[in-house]
Amino acid sequence: MARWKRGESEIEALISSGELQSLIGAAANGERLMEKAGVTLQTARSAITTDPDSAFVLAYDASRQALTALLAHQGLRPTTRGGHYAVERAVRAQFGPGFRQFGALRRRRNELEYPERPGDDATTDEASEAVHNADAILRAAEGLLNQLGLF
Repeated sequence: MARWKRGESEIEALISSGELQSLIGAAANGERLMEKAGVTLQTARSAITTDPDSAFVLAYDASRQALTALLAHQGLRPTTRGGHYAVERAVRAQFGPGFRQFGALRRRRNELEYPERPGDDATTDEASEAVHNADAILRAAEGLLNQLGLF
């Protein structure tokens, strides 16, 4: 399969800056990460009413795992230098606005994990919306996975 051309210069810049690195061999297969994303999303669904903060964070994690699966399928992975933001930048550059909600999930997840104000917790509605958005991200990523070749 051919290399994905859209966003190529951004991916090359992320590699040059050390925010992404290359994978080889069996590691360059996103299917396992995609399966893990599905399991994480199910766990998020089960926690919406009992623990909305955790449900939100797990929905975000499921989204990140699915998007990291797309990168892995291209023989790429984020480094500790690039972290979660490198995943967002790479996916936005390559696949466009269809994954825009990931950025909002990432920012809100940071607020929940590192709160500035007491009581700034996720609501059940917010957690439910996060799970819905994560489900959309997973479905879109699954649709792209087998269209990707090594970068």
